[in-house]
Amino acid sequence: MAGLLSLAGQTALVAGGSGGIGSATASLLARAGARVLSVDRPGLAAPPGVEGLACDLADAGAFEALFAAIRSRTDRLDLLVHAAGITRDAVLWKTSDEDWSNVLEVNLGSAFRLLRGATPLLRARGGAVVLISSINGERGKFGQSSYAASKAGMIGLARSAARELGRFGVRVNVVAPGLVRTAMTAALAQEHRDQAVAETVLGRAAEPEDVAHAVLFLCSDLARHVTGQVLRVDGGQLMA
Repeated sequence: MAGLLSLAGQTALVAGGSGGIGSATASLLARAGARVLSVDRPGLAAPPGVEGLACDLADAGAFEALFAAIRSRTDRLDLLVHAAGITRDAVLWKTSDEDWSNVLEVNLGSAFRLLRGATPLLRARGGAVVLISSINGERGKFGQSSYAASKAGMIGLARSAARELGRFGVRVNVVAPGLVRTAMTAALAQEHRDQAVAETVLGRAAEPEDVAHAVLFLCSDLARHVTGQVLRVDGGQLMA
């Protein structure tokens, strides 16, 4: 992959790179020429051509060892993509403290800790950060108070980080998908998936590759003057 979309010579860290959006993103960044490190739960395999690192992203104490492992493999980091995410759907009054904490830790807490830990490496040369949020973080969603709160928090985190890191040449952006065909969304009731598709103006759910393409754009020189933005990849779902 040549030209302005080339990531040759760059190193990328993708959280949640073993499945769904993360896997598609890690694979695409590797095809664009980047060396890609994928972080995911122990036992989950990285895509072909991607280096795997094991880390329980819900464990706040695991990140020191993770970054020690990263530094043992590379002295540079140009790109950071956070695509890890879980949901524990329930109406507000039926959401347990445990489910609330788990969703916030995996979705938002790990994004914060990865970004904080990666900042010294990113500042050294400049680079790009992309957090995968959701349109439900912008609009809210019935039965997803914890998920929507975590995804809304990612937008606030990204915009604050964009202001803080811009002076070092680090861009921070968000991709906000609508319904994407992944293992996580396959667990949703069919009627809920049908409703989400009906909300789009393109008449279909997104594929993980649709989101990966947006991430590649934001990581590339084509987006060199883009920071602090939320790019929706939702087929017009939120617009509708």
